[in-house]
Amino acid sequence: MKQLIILVVLFVIHMPIDSFSETGFCTVRHNVGKIGLARYNDSFIGGNNFGETNGCLPDSHILAGSCLYPKNSLVTYLSYCDAWVGGVVKGDTLVSSYQFWPYFFIPITGVQVEFHPHEYPLSHMLHRSNLDPAAKEFKGAISEQDFIGITTDTVTRGLNIIPDYFHFRPHQPMGLEIESRSFAWSLGYAEDFVLFEWVIRNIGDEHIYDAYVGIEFDVAVGDLFFANELDRLRENDELGGFLSKIESAYACNYLDTSFIMWGADNDGDPVQGEYVVRPTYEPASDEYVVSCPHASAVELISAPVELIAGNTVSYNWWIDYIVPGIDFGPRHSKNFRDFHTGGLGSPWGDVNQYYVMQNGEIDYDPAYTMKIKQSDLTWMYPDQVTAFDIANGTYLIQLLSVGPFDMQPGAEASVVFSFVMGENFHTKTNNAANLPNDPDAYYDNLDFSDLAKNAMTAKWIYDNPGIDTDGDGYKGEFRICVLDSVLELDSNWIPTYAETTYYKGDGIPDWKAALPPPIPKMWVTPMFRGINIRFNGSESENSKDIFTQMNDFEGFKVYLARDDRESSFSLIGTYDIENYDKYVWNYQKQPDPGWDLLEFPMKLRDIRCNYAFNCNDSSFDPLRYRPSQPYVHPNYPESLFYWENHNWNTSEFGVTSNIKRIYPTARDPRKIPADSLTPNDYTADGYLKYFDYEFTIENLLPTVQYFVSVTAFDFGWPASNLEPLETSITDNAQAVFASVIDSVIAQDYKNVVVYPNPYRSDEGYRPRGFEGLGQDERSNERVRRIHFANLPPKCKIMIYSLDGDLVREIHHDKSPNDPTAAHEEWGLISRNGLAVVSGLYYWVVESDDGTVQMGKLAIIL
Repeated sequence: MKQLIILVVLFVIHMPIDSFSETGFCTVRHNVGKIGLARYNDSFIGGNNFGETNGCLPDSHILAGSCLYPKNSLVTYLSYCDAWVGGVVKGDTLVSSYQFWPYFFIPITGVQVEFHPHEYPLSHMLHRSNLDPAAKEFKGAISEQDFIGITTDTVTRGLNIIPDYFHFRPHQPMGLEIESRSFAWSLGYAEDFVLFEWVIRNIGDEHIYDAYVGIEFDVAVGDLFFANELDRLRENDELGGFLSKIESAYACNYLDTSFIMWGADNDGDPVQGEYVVRPTYEPASDEYVVSCPHASAVELISAPVELIAGNTVSYNWWIDYIVPGIDFGPRHSKNFRDFHTGGLGSPWGDVNQYYVMQNGEIDYDPAYTMKIKQSDLTWMYPDQVTAFDIANGTYLIQLLSVGPFDMQPGAEASVVFSFVMGENFHTKTNNAANLPNDPDAYYDNLDFSDLAKNAMTAKWIYDNPGIDTDGDGYKGEFRICVLDSVLELDSNWIPTYAETTYYKGDGIPDWKAALPPPIPKMWVTPMFRGINIRFNGSESENSKDIFTQMNDFEGFKVYLARDDRESSFSLIGTYDIENYDKYVWNYQKQPDPGWDLLEFPMKLRDIRCNYAFNCNDSSFDPLRYRPSQPYVHPNYPESLFYWENHNWNTSEFGVTSNIKRIYPTARDPRKIPADSLTPNDYTADGYLKYFDYEFTIENLLPTVQYFVSVTAFDFGWPASNLEPLETSITDNAQAVFASVIDSVIAQDYKNVVVYPNPYRSDEGYRPRGFEGLGQDERSNERVRRIHFANLPPKCKIMIYSLDGDLVREIHHDKSPNDPTAAHEEWGLISRNGLAVVSGLYYWVVESDDGTVQMGKLAIIL
């Protein structure tokens, strides 16, 4: 009888939801990465393990599989995730959610769906992608695959067949709209998760008090090939739990706070004592079997309130059965609420759902259910038969909730979370034998490391650590890892080598999955008919990529432009380090064997250390090996390699690159202990000399304004088809004029120069590009320019008519460090806003110290 009840309930709960397509429901699948995650055009995730569903995009249909991992396999790790939103409206406690009410007297087709997308054809799913700038989907894209759908809880038609359990009344809308946004990437470090943002809006007329948001997580793990037989996908042998701390993947074994609920098969379904994993569905016979050793999880990242476990964040789980003795979930004994269902688990009805979301409980993991004793002062004692089943693995529903917050009419709140996969979660095929009696031993054989790393990376993409997004000087929180130290005579350990690692962002969302190196510090100085650019690349060359934790610096680029539009800049100089891409022969490559680029670029010394006679073997040239004549590893003759240049390999400053070191004999500080650096290793303004460079641009016209910029770029991720990333050209672009005299007078500025003089309208200054560049919408008289050069940084410029009338007064006030500090322009407009006429004028420049310079100026229009 128990098995019959379970099958009926499972059929109701896991029925295909494509039956809703006539009301606007449709599906898409995130599949650019390793994970294949289905979602609807509302806030519902998964839900299609048992059949093809109606696709949201033109001519598309989504095959079975809520979360396929790998994406081309038939192994699923999810039944569904969905949104619960609750609050108090006009004194009434309301919750809107998806609910599958398991009442015997209700038809099987009755599924309580309280969030609905708009009816067709307004139920479209917005698709964006940042892969192709020329595509229409590129505008506004955050990831390689953005999906955005909108749903509301305002639909009531047809929802009275399944009344609210507690009040036995039809669905009561709260007046909510949820814009569900999801983002996926193919990058190697970001291919195992999908980021979600639910933007919740109060579109009603009433204030919503004490609102809570819950993420319901129904785990279903197994092989879809056997799904109809319910013998591998529906064994009801799932386990899960809550992670409040995860070990930082990159920083000295620190523990990071987390809000993660996870789920997995209890043993990973080993086949004949081992885990059989196939990346694609390739049944060799009717006995095709495959294991499911991985884990899935939901990580809460951001919410309208501060995330504090047990205060604003609750974690609850239950087994959703209709038999009161079996329907169980952990409950606090002191704050017990009777659900009036006869069971302790399923919170049917608005009031019960709301209670669970705000109860502040962090439930123990299901595997520990048998460890709860009758004498426990916190938790209610479970039925032991039920506890035995749960601790071995069962049909499990989990809920992660956050709140409270208020929402006035028109207000919105954002909840950000990730759906994450963790590879090779199970490490021992017989681990389930430790259940239910020894859950500690069972957990010792679980590997949370990949799950934790992916969850951390998802959080970092949302808010990049070490990045000052809003420019207020705060980059987030960091740790200092001491990697080496010495013991002094007084028995104190003194750090000699340490690294600073940012592990938390500045609180301003970035939504960026890949970042270039930090931009170099740059200074620009005018020179006679030219420009000198000095820049320091210390931070650019030594910072690690926050996601790969590798130093991926590749080089610098120098740009010149006539205006500040990014499209106007031309590349005039470059430097990149010497490194090589390694190609490996893949015998299993489909459809035919071939070469794969699997690794990051390799430096020449590393190649020689690994493949030459020794690290200093200068005769070993990696470019000697080609596809037709590959390198054959002497110890592994089946291993075939060849190398190609990565980028230009312009690797010598001032020799193969026109970027030069300012201090060519400076010591490399990376090879010197920090306490051994001396003042001679630093420039006068406090920068390390070793990373100080210059680039000189000659033969420039002093009559036009130029813009210069220096960028840094990385080597990308060739194996993931990620092109090298470069800092924005406009981030440190500076305007400058070339000097009109042989040397810049630093102190007295006695030689002010005015040009063109005479100014002649018939010289065609605008067509020749001397004025009005990029200002096509302005008339000729509004782009005219006369230049004052070699000015003191602070002075007053006055233009007079021959009669002594003041035509225009210009206050020149710039920092001495500004490359335009010695330059000012006059647009031939009088102080009355009118264009001046032809004639002879006087100019006067008065410095702050009272020094006055005078001259004549002719204007011929």
